[in-house]
Amino acid sequence: MITLYSKYDKKLMPTLPRAIFPGRKIVVLSESEAERAADYLLSHSILGFDTETRPVFRKGITHKVALLQVSTYDTCFLFRLNRIGLCPAVVRLLETTDVIKIGLSWHDDILALHKRGDFQPAGFIDLQDHMEELGIKDRSLAKLYANFFGERISKREQLSNWEADYLTEKQMNYAATDAWACIRLYEEYIRLKETHDYELIIVEDEENISEEGQG
Repeated sequence: MITLYSKYDKKLMPTLPRAIFPGRKIVVLSESEAERAADYLLSHSILGFDTETRPVFRKGITHKVALLQVSTYDTCFLFRLNRIGLCPAVVRLLETTDVIKIGLSWHDDILALHKRGDFQPAGFIDLQDHMEELGIKDRSLAKLYANFFGERISKREQLSNWEADYLTEKQMNYAATDAWACIRLYEEYIRLKETHDYELIIVEDEENISEEGQG
């Protein structure tokens, strides 16, 4: 049996071991590469989704989604939408109902992706829509992952330049980890919902969580 908290204390997160995607990361830079990537991804039963957008530091400036990351258990494709746009292969991924597709705060990602083109999103499951079924109030990926798995997802690259000519290894690791983590969280949510193999500690104030019981 595992222990979950209705609210996870973010002050504990720096002490946790870091979670990092353990598989292959493949950058997609052309429509032909996107077609091959989509074929591969759609041969799997479950996929994790996330997006990244170049940050804005001045008023009046906006950017479109630069990266769509789609992951299996061991392979993550990084579609550089600032290069290839919302090409047919990407639309196919977003519209198919043939696989389980997991995201977090995915409603916001859909709105942002629509600024790149028209598509009819289908088959998505947003983790945020289901966490309260387990009594969990947190909605961020980092807090949920720490709560479920006792590991820390680094957010250091979140505000990096996602439209740079080349993605750094740190950027690729960050992007892939976020998409892959969605799969892990969804499958653990399903397991716990079916087995009830957890103890929920209700936390009214994050300050009340101590180091005790974190093992």
